[in-house]
Amino acid sequence: MAGQESLPLRRLKEFQPLNRLTDDQLVLLASRAERRTHGPGQRVLERGVRDGLDFFLVAGKIELESVDGRKTIIEAETEKAQNPIARLQPRMYDVTAVKPSEFLVVEQDILNQLLRSAPVEQVEMDSGEGNGGLESEEHHLLMEFLSELRSNQVKLPSVPDVAWKVRRAVDREESTADQVALAVSADPAMAAKLVRACNSPLYRGFSDVRNVREAVVRLGMRTTRQLVTVFSMREVFKTRQASLQKEMEKLWRHSREVAALCWVLADHATKLNPEEALLAGLLHDIGVVPILVQAEHHVNLFADEANLSHAIRELRADVGTAVLENWSFPPAFVEAVRHAEDWGYECRETTPQLVDVVIVAQLHSMIGSSQNAELPPFDQVPAYRRLGELELNASRSLQLLTEARARVDEVQQLLAIR
Repeated sequence: MAGQESLPLRRLKEFQPLNRLTDDQLVLLASRAERRTHGPGQRVLERGVRDGLDFFLVAGKIELESVDGRKTIIEAETEKAQNPIARLQPRMYDVTAVKPSEFLVVEQDILNQLLRSAPVEQVEMDSGEGNGGLESEEHHLLMEFLSELRSNQVKLPSVPDVAWKVRRAVDREESTADQVALAVSADPAMAAKLVRACNSPLYRGFSDVRNVREAVVRLGMRTTRQLVTVFSMREVFKTRQASLQKEMEKLWRHSREVAALCWVLADHATKLNPEEALLAGLLHDIGVVPILVQAEHHVNLFADEANLSHAIRELRADVGTAVLENWSFPPAFVEAVRHAEDWGYECRETTPQLVDVVIVAQLHSMIGSSQNAELPPFDQVPAYRRLGELELNASRSLQLLTEARARVDEVQQLLAIR
């Protein structure tokens, strides 16, 4: 507002994606932004509205309510408040102030213009003599691609319909096994997968189950919900471009491996639900999917693997966060996606969380790969130290996973069910 003191640059840099802007750009942004305040109980944003604005929570506490009635609390100066509030347009949530709250409000068009001209680390290429970096045309295309993704102008994948229906059924307190089984059975292929999963070595009982209802009863509603989501994810990892589909298949194989390691680590080293850890591992690189899909429109540029790898490194965390927020996933899953490759990240919770399991699983999956040399010593990774119930060290950790190899293989077989 006119005459109101601007936020200090240090504070502005705490927000994503403002931290990508230069100091000069931040000063310009602050001069064009508005500061708004809302009292307790006041509506800040309405679901379904397109207003072209980004709201950053500077102070206070707010509540987000999704279309299915689920609510999330966000407090200023916490990790959840680092990104624009309910950023997707049209709005996916009703947002209400819980206590006096202040926002920095920025026009998305202005922010997008600044992001397009923000500096981006260049990819060094050895494509010919005298070429010290990207050619001007390639550099322009890469900047355009990055700005499209950063400014949330890329279509995000949708939650597969059966997964959404089963999640909603399970989340209703009055739901019965019959009702959940009916939601699963609406997709015959999913119903068959769930029965096969229930009869797999990982979940098999004294006798085989014969139908979906028996599978739901044996697995329990929570595990049923997680497994249906897991099985439906395979459809998300697809693209029409043959060359990029190879990258998508590679991504799917890596995600399956990390998911299997997450299941075993959660089961052996934490009190976390193994199926939730499995799903977190499977989703940890979900942000790469829209990047690969968008790369279809820049075929010449991304025929060069170095350019594609650069875009993925730059954007996987931000895009993955946007995908899971769009899918209304719990904050623990969003945290795991954002920090899956942030080796120095330390969760504020006192007990091990999904993000810890995903980080450690990632470390193990990269041992012996071409990325091995880039990995930090395990004892310097906070997530590794936080899985402390087993007093893990490098040799003990590898021993654990060697002993659990059969379980890892069983989980991999579960994920391969068609």
